[in-house]
Order: sequence, then C-alpha cells, then structure tokens
Amino acid sequence: MPYRRITLSHFLLQEQRRLKSSGVFTSLMNDILTACKMVSHEVNRGALVGNHGIAGSENVQGEEQKKLDVLANDIFIHMNSQVGTYAAMASEELEEVQEVPAVGGTHEGRYLLLFDPLDGSSNIDVNISVGSIFSILRVPEGVDPSSQDAFLQPGVKQVAAGYALYGSSTMLVLTTGAGVHGFTLDRDVGMFFLTHPNMTIPEDTKEYAINSSRARHWEAPVKRYVEECNAGKEGPRGKDFNMRWVASMVAEVHRILVRGGVFLYPADAENMKKGGKLRLMYEANPMAFIIEQAGGLASTGRQRLMEVQPTGLHQRVPVILGSKNEVERLNAYHAEHDAAQ
Repeated sequence: MPYRRITLSHFLLQEQRRLKSSGVFTSLMNDILTACKMVSHEVNRGALVGNHGIAGSENVQGEEQKKLDVLANDIFIHMNSQVGTYAAMASEELEEVQEVPAVGGTHEGRYLLLFDPLDGSSNIDVNISVGSIFSILRVPEGVDPSSQDAFLQPGVKQVAAGYALYGSSTMLVLTTGAGVHGFTLDRDVGMFFLTHPNMTIPEDTKEYAINSSRARHWEAPVKRYVEECNAGKEGPRGKDFNMRWVASMVAEVHRILVRGGVFLYPADAENMKKGGKLRLMYEANPMAFIIEQAGGLASTGRQRLMEVQPTGLHQRVPVILGSKNEVERLNAYHAEHDAAQ
C-alpha cells in the first residue's frame, strides 16, 4: 500500500531529530518541495497552456531562455521568499544575488539557496525529461548574506542538495549528508513518498554518457577513455559499453543513481577559456554531493569537484561523475597525460 510509505515531510522530521536541529531546516525544505510541485505542474501542462517555446530573452549566461525557464525561476524565487528562512538566493538564470526580504521587520534567515530552476530546458519542446537542481549552504559568520562572497563556498560546505526530475513520474532526490533517498510524487494525494531509500551507485559500470558531437574538441585523456570504451570486448577494457546522452544533467545523474554509469562534460578546446560548460554552484556541486553520498565519485578530471574553491557565482567547471572505478580511471588518465607534458 502506497499510504504505508514514509512521506517526505515525515522523513524531514526524522532528519531534524537526527541532526538535533530546529524546525527551520524542515520549513525551508518544504518551500523547495512546494516549488518543485508547482514547476512539475507547469511542465506537465506544456503546450496546453502555451508553456512551450522561447521567451524572447537571454539569461545571464547568454543563453536563450525558454518560457518555462522564466516561469520556473519565478516560482522558485517566490516560494522560497515567503517566511524568511533563507537570507538570500542565487539562480543560474540571474546575474546577481537575490536578497530575501525581512519578515515582520526582522531577518532570521541562516541559510542560502542556490538553484537551477529548469535543467535541460532544450528538451522541453520535445517532451523529454527535465528537472530542477538545488543546493543549500549556511550563511558564513560575519559575512553579508546578500553579497556574492557569502555564496562562494566549496561544495564540501553544503548542508543539503537535491534535484527534482520531471519525467514519466515526478521524483525528488535528496541528500542531507547521510545517504541519498528518492521520493515519488503521488499527484492524487499531492505528497512525495519514499520509494528509493538509500540509493547507491555500483563501483563498476558498462555505460557512459557524453556529448560525442564534441569529440573533435576533447582533451587526449577523454579521447583515450571513450575510444577504449567503444573498442568493446576486443579492446583494452575487454567488455562492451553502451553510450547514453539525454542533454539533461538531472536525467543523466538519475540514471546513474538507479543503475550505475559515468557522466562526462569535460573541459575541451572550445569551452576551456570559460573553464568548462557546467556551472559549479548550480549544477556540479549539488550533483557531486549526491553522487558521493551514493558511493560514487565526482571530479574535474584533476581535482575533487567539491573541493574547488569558487571564484564567482556563475563559474564553470569540467564535470566527471558516477561509478567510482570509472571516475578513478579518468582521473588517472588525466594525471598520466599531464605528467607527460
């Protein structure tokens, strides 16, 4: 019976007791859950209410925004600004920090929220899975929470991270630093129920995900890895690999959590001058936290992702994450290549 399952609200209360914290963390998480349910609703309504297509604007990254990008961003900002539990927020879609207004004349927010309101939005119009990603940090002592400096903390400082996947069902996957748990939305009841407790990633895999259209730009260690995988049983790896690519990081990471694999969006000759493709604060760090809590690894190829010291809100980095042994192999290939230079 689904109603005998643990609800996400009950799970958060149990975490609150485990962490011996106040109810503030549960409150701020509930605001995120409400935002994710609202975004899921808008994604599912799609073309019926004109949610498909471009918005006619660009975000801070210089990327053309979809209508749902703008709507999801507005939902996240509105729903997480109501009760003052967050001191400030930062969105992948906006250039500046968004300070949360004081409630009742006082400001007691002790947390910072970073989010990508709609990851994989290029898939919206073709009805392929998209998602939302979020990361929660504490406000550093003695730092103005409305300043960028408050947010520039390495991933190891995250209090919690998660994502919502808007696919054939809506799921929310969450870590608070004690494993990874997945919850599925029952639309009739309007609640998330625990369906995937203690998600773990196998150390070995026969599956990798990479945008192979960029192969001409890859560094030698990445080319070596992919060529060895593609050589199959007759090659140096001695086994056949499958390649997958969804162009939605949430969908890629979710597949890895469910059945293993490795995801690569490396720095290459074209995006190197920007530092890479994916954003450290909104994509790489929260996903790295989730992957490591599930027993995997997350790296730039040369450094643990969560130990990268941010230098800007919209900093980009190379990303390699997933099954432990594959990420370690890729790290070794980068080290060998660099040592030979």
